[in-house]
Amino acid sequence: MAREQREVRDLDEGSYVMIDDSAVRIDSYSTAKPGKHGSAKARVEGRGVFDGKKRNFSQPVDAKVWVPIIERKQGQVLSVSNGDAQIMDLDSYDTFTMRVPDGEELSPEDEIEYLELDGQRKIV
Repeated sequence: MAREQREVRDLDEGSYVMIDDSAVRIDSYSTAKPGKHGSAKARVEGRGVFDGKKRNFSQPVDAKVWVPIIERKQGQVLSVSNGDAQIMDLDSYDTFTMRVPDGEELSPEDEIEYLELDGQRKIV
């Protein structure tokens, strides 16, 4: 899995973090003052990049967390049928099928951008 470790204090809104073994885009990040016997705590809330589920955690700001390395790639639509699109990666020329997001209109020869992490892909 493509990921690296960082301290919680280095995270910010819009970046990515691993929560429950899922890549999550951070929607909100807040910190609480240090307590009498401890360090400051951070509360991180976000939504799964590939499944859309809400997730959160609360940890000390000096704790280490895993941050996924999500690749942004370019592709070309080869065909569309029944809500699935056949995509060709513009760098490797690999072809694969991806689900078309609701409300998105794609047609053959459109160029798209997609996210990829460990075989999971999503059109952005």
